[in-house]
Amino acid sequence: MSLAEADAPALRRILQGTAAETGESFFRALVENLAGALGTYGAWVTEYLPDSRRLRALAFWLGGRWVEHFEQAIDGTPCEAVVDGQRLVHYPERILELYPHEVGLQRVGAVSYMGVPLEDLDGTVLGHLAVLDRKPMPHCGDQLALFEIFAARAAAELRRLRAERERRESEAELRGLVDSACDAILQLDSDLCVARLNPSAERAFELSLEARGTPLRRLLGVEGAERLAVLARELVTRPAAERCARVRGELWGQTASGASFPAEATLSTFELKGRHHFTLIVRNVNERVQAEQRIVALATEAECLRAELRDLGSGGEIIGHSESLASVLGELRQVAPAPTTVLLVGETGTGKELFARALHAASDRRDRPLVKVNCAAIPAALIESEFFGHERGAFTGATSKRDGRFALADGGTIFLDEVGELPLELQGKLLRVLQEGEFEPVGSSRTRKVDVRVVAATHRDLFRASAEGKFREDLYYRLSVFPITLPPLRERGADIDLLAREFACRFAARMGRELRPLSAEQLERLRAYHWPGNVRELANVIERGVITARDGVLQLERALPATRREAAPEVARRRLAPPPPTQEALGALLTAADLLRLERENLERALELSGGQVAGENGAARRLGMAPSTLSSRLKALGVRRPS
Repeated sequence: MSLAEADAPALRRILQGTAAETGESFFRALVENLAGALGTYGAWVTEYLPDSRRLRALAFWLGGRWVEHFEQAIDGTPCEAVVDGQRLVHYPERILELYPHEVGLQRVGAVSYMGVPLEDLDGTVLGHLAVLDRKPMPHCGDQLALFEIFAARAAAELRRLRAERERRESEAELRGLVDSACDAILQLDSDLCVARLNPSAERAFELSLEARGTPLRRLLGVEGAERLAVLARELVTRPAAERCARVRGELWGQTASGASFPAEATLSTFELKGRHHFTLIVRNVNERVQAEQRIVALATEAECLRAELRDLGSGGEIIGHSESLASVLGELRQVAPAPTTVLLVGETGTGKELFARALHAASDRRDRPLVKVNCAAIPAALIESEFFGHERGAFTGATSKRDGRFALADGGTIFLDEVGELPLELQGKLLRVLQEGEFEPVGSSRTRKVDVRVVAATHRDLFRASAEGKFREDLYYRLSVFPITLPPLRERGADIDLLAREFACRFAARMGRELRPLSAEQLERLRAYHWPGNVRELANVIERGVITARDGVLQLERALPATRREAAPEVARRRLAPPPPTQEALGALLTAADLLRLERENLERALELSGGQVAGENGAARRLGMAPSTLSSRLKALGVRRPS
């Protein structure tokens, strides 16, 4: 049958029979119509698999029925010449003589064969189209023309399927890339509402696949959403190659449960169906921020430890055996294991920091930091930030986030020296930390919890200050849960000798000098002095004495200031000499026992008039004109009990 003799309407029906089909249906219609048009026993279209050099049938019509799942290697078959030669191959007859070992041809009793490669636009072989018959298939131009028409249509559909498959694979790769990303990736529509999101975004913001349409303010807050809206409007005006930008400044993500996390983000834009859409990539930097904060905290803690080592190297131990010191150390040992707040009260120079360190060392928190704060040394404008830390930008100069001393002391002890110097406006916040264990850093609305043991110290009368409105009364009572009064040096007796010898050895070793031991006369002179500056003043005097020493002899005369050198002998005389007799006792001097009895009666009378109160405006110490700590020591020494 020639193409000229073919019924034009029939040919049209054949071509139209495949026009509406795609994929497998197209190929089935094509080979069935091709076999019918050429009058062959079989026809098939295949896809070429170059890695295995095999052909896989997309549709195979043979002897009036379909052959399913057909696949074979091309080597040693007529198809090999088609694929490798990339040309039409026609064997009009005696095909078995050319391929005597081809089992498939023998099984169907093939006589003739014609095949043509199906190529991509770049010449790559995609597959092949072939027909075979049990009778000769003489060469005919019209048949070849019809065969090539079918081949062209088969190649076009194969190219379409290949392109569609590559597109699906590309989309799958892209989807895998996006879905496997650790960062949250969100596609936003032109109204900045969620159009798509990857699994990381679902986890980060606690969203579901039904989150489409969620407004951006729900994820980044009103302020964050407004900043991104401004950036989005700017991006759409940029050249196509520059439509991507990093979101500047601090950004906070918000989860469905109400939690928040610090974030970094980038925003880019693209056009889809004539409208601008946006890609937002959000990274949770909470772990990095925590790591940075931990580094800062460790650095501060290391500095605190270095300071402690310096203090220990310069005499960090408590020296003395006096009864008053032993009493204080006993109280420290009692309260150390408890989390109780301790208030150390004592004159300047009595070593309050030293006792605070001893309290921390004896507590269960000894392995955690001891953080020291001198409340009198910090400017009032910065003390809140020093205590509680601040957020970046909380005030001028706050270029980065910083932890405060309470955060650094979490799990350990904080020592608030000179707590009486705290501004009133900060005392309420300190009271909250003591009561609730929580605070807010400056510039932050987030509450932070801490577990801190507070040890405070002061030389001021906080009870009197609270009565005068200079110190919060509720804070005073919260601080003085366990008050400890540190004895002044003048009441520590022989401890002065021990401390003087220790300081002399320490300063001499530091300066590389040799000193003779302190003489009895020198020690008596030191004990006779009033020591208003207490242990700190004694250390200063001994250091000056070492500097001015001659021939290894400490020069106390030059070590003490002039006014004090002159006053010291007079003080000694007043302390060593008995009191002058009164008019009533001119004829009979009082004995030491009489003096002690009179002093005891005087103290008992003062306590009775003061209702048993030692300190304060109406306390016995104020009536007697002496320090409360001095009165407490005398009461203990004389065995005087307060009236119940």
